[in-house]
Amino acid sequence: MASTPEVATPAAFPQTNKPVARILTERLGAKVRKVDDWRGDLAITVERSAWVEAATLLRDHPELDFKLFLDLCGVDYLDEREDRFEVVLHAYSVTHKHHVRIKATLPESDATIDTLDKVYKGANWFEREAWDLYGIKFKGHPNLVRILTHKDFVGHGMRKDYPQSKRHVLKEPEAWLLNVPKDSEAMVVNIGPSHPAMHGCFRVQALLDGETIQDAEAEIGYMHRNFEKMSEARTYWQIIPYTDRLNYCSSFMNGHGWALAVEKLLGVPAPPRAEAIRVILSEFSRIMDHFVAIGTNVVDLGAITPFFMLFRVREEIYELLEECCGARLTVSYVRIGGLANDVPDGFVEKCRDLIKRCHKYTDEVDKLLTRNSIFVNRFKDVGALSKEDALSYGWVGPCLRGSGVAYDIRKDQPYSGYEQYDFDVPVGTVGDCYDRYLVRLEEIRQSLRIIEQALGKLPGGPVIVDDKRVALPPKADVYSNIEALMNHFKLVYEGILPPPGEVYGYTEAANGELGYYIVSDGKKFPWRVKVRPPCFNIYQAYPQMIKGGQIADAVAIIGGLNIIAGELDR
Repeated sequence: MASTPEVATPAAFPQTNKPVARILTERLGAKVRKVDDWRGDLAITVERSAWVEAATLLRDHPELDFKLFLDLCGVDYLDEREDRFEVVLHAYSVTHKHHVRIKATLPESDATIDTLDKVYKGANWFEREAWDLYGIKFKGHPNLVRILTHKDFVGHGMRKDYPQSKRHVLKEPEAWLLNVPKDSEAMVVNIGPSHPAMHGCFRVQALLDGETIQDAEAEIGYMHRNFEKMSEARTYWQIIPYTDRLNYCSSFMNGHGWALAVEKLLGVPAPPRAEAIRVILSEFSRIMDHFVAIGTNVVDLGAITPFFMLFRVREEIYELLEECCGARLTVSYVRIGGLANDVPDGFVEKCRDLIKRCHKYTDEVDKLLTRNSIFVNRFKDVGALSKEDALSYGWVGPCLRGSGVAYDIRKDQPYSGYEQYDFDVPVGTVGDCYDRYLVRLEEIRQSLRIIEQALGKLPGGPVIVDDKRVALPPKADVYSNIEALMNHFKLVYEGILPPPGEVYGYTEAANGELGYYIVSDGKKFPWRVKVRPPCFNIYQAYPQMIKGGQIADAVAIIGGLNIIAGELDR
């Protein structure tokens, strides 16, 4: 068992040119225990007594300005460290275009740390998740109760000593999420978990005074299968099919992000042709996802024609994916270091034909909806969220850009060659349902611009890296060459063996920043995988957004947020 690291002085830390390390060490002094800068990720470990102070400095110091809350999670180092638990905060500075990771260690005997609920609004649900799955207590949290498991669940499922196969039966569902005054004449209405307007299996309980929502509370976890726990007993390859089940409306993008995160951990980039194909299929997947968001949203409002138009061409994109890998919804096409196989003959021509059809139906929907007075009345000034609140909750993607923040990873932190493509980032001004609709509509057109450029400069060459530590040899060689056979056996049996360390990989998925925080101990299974799901942050704001509105507004808002239950619950 390793000993607890000594408290270092700021002068003892490795040199870094990143202001956040300098400012935190100057302000916190010996409360900063460690500074790491590995694979381009800056991670700073602080004493837990300085946890809130460090987060507040990140947010408020003008040279830092880390106002975008991204993620907060726990890690269990059972039998590996004297301080068993670690709490990890991820934040981003939109102005300075920089990610940072702040950590604090906690002993098992006192796994307690102060809440960040007053620093970042989005910390509330993430701290509940860390309590639910790890048993880490956050002092001062306003409602530290379970969020992904039910009230009859015993123990904390993500702890290393908790068996994967252990189950607990829910004896009786939670009846009341709200504290309703005894003398209140208001009516309590449950929306979900089985309701078509909820776009998934999650529940909202609303307190109604007539048609007006006085108060609301949300409940999730109905689909929780614990992707992260399963990942601790799967090789890096075997996790790829599980990523498809996160946001299943654009599953290719999930695998793309996972592959990039693992490639960052390994220090092994994919070949240029593989990256270009990844971009093309990711952008088509983004278009499909936006088609679903817009099409189903207007169905909820009573208009079905745009749905038929958008879903017609969505099926054609599915056919393109099927030709590439044999699957439509959950594709499992990406591989660590590239792709499973090259695209079929006629791929470029098929893509160009699809571009024309996507343009055609997008324009038709634009004509039907954008200036339609009924649609505009249902969307304008409904569900508005300010840019300050959006950042504090950790909103990303079209929802954050709808609130006026032009944060797009493809521009600010380009990956897979996005820096070579010319495209614009649309932003809203009000942050209401109408802005979020307009942003998605324009993003479809910008994605088509990217695809056209990628097709025009699609390089030749291999689609998988030539590295025996990562890529399986061709099947024909396995059957005819003893060296290839042994390499195949070794990789399948031992798996990919990355170096010990931790990385945060992130991509601009359809709903925004999809992040994978990976902790490696150098063995075939990841020690810890934490998904940073865009929907989790976005949905957390929903109960506050619908207060004071009507039930009809709540339906319009939820469709425009595009909450996908597989990504929300994981």
